[in-house]
Amino acid sequence: MHGTPGPVTIDLTMLMRAYAIGIFPMADARDDIDVFWVEPEMRAILPLDNFHLSKSLKKVIRSDRFTVTCNRAFAQVIAMCAESADGREQTWINRTIEASFIALNRQGRAHSIECWLDDTLVGGLYGVEIGRAFCGESMFSRATDASKVALAWLVAAMRKGGMSLLDCQFITPHLASLGAQEIPQAQYMALLTDAIRDSPFAPPRVQRPHPVMPGIYSVSVEGVAGVGPGAGVGAGAGAGADSGLVAGFAALAGGDAVGPPAGAPAPSAGASSPGYSIAQFLTQTS
Repeated sequence: MHGTPGPVTIDLTMLMRAYAIGIFPMADARDDIDVFWVEPEMRAILPLDNFHLSKSLKKVIRSDRFTVTCNRAFAQVIAMCAESADGREQTWINRTIEASFIALNRQGRAHSIECWLDDTLVGGLYGVEIGRAFCGESMFSRATDASKVALAWLVAAMRKGGMSLLDCQFITPHLASLGAQEIPQAQYMALLTDAIRDSPFAPPRVQRPHPVMPGIYSVSVEGVAGVGPGAGVGAGAGAGADSGLVAGFAALAGGDAVGPPAGAPAPSAGASSPGYSIAQFLTQTS
């Protein structure tokens, strides 16, 4: 009897290096094994000091209506991001991308934020951390305000953990309402280069002044292409031990609100009033 082979994964080192030069993978359909690489001309970012915390959202966060965790249900988050609200699969997150990010999560490079109502996962987001940057990939919501709460926690954890760049890839009205803005790719690359300068994935580069934008430099690196058997990302990755996001989240919510994967949290998980701490922190820094 022969087993069913698992999905192909992108070589993990190559995947991290792709993010380091400002590109990311997408697919045409859920069951399409191939990926293509995207480099938007305009890039959406959410400045960490510009998160729009409305009075209504602040009230929801402070109420602790949702229990919020980090890396407790990464595989479930990415699977739900790949579904529409009615459960149909219609997405750019194919099996290759899904398997690759689950592998990165096991290496401590990709992270998820989860929002729970009791023991039901109702919202969340995921992305990849590189240096002091977090490249958000996707989010979902099955309850009012769940994705907004997840994003608020992400911003607070990033600030607490000393991170500097939140990449949202493409602008949407939802993200814009929360403070996201579009910038040219060249400006994004300048921010990214600074954020990952101490990362082992920062590419060797030759800086050349931009012909139009003073202070902006183009970066010359080797191209990225192909998929492979899912090689590891090397020593030093692991369990998020060197993650600014995980450290910041744990400092705000308590260590037992952070993975490894364990499913729905116990009612007492995290700090005694984590929502109050998050709302207060964002109020002080917004």
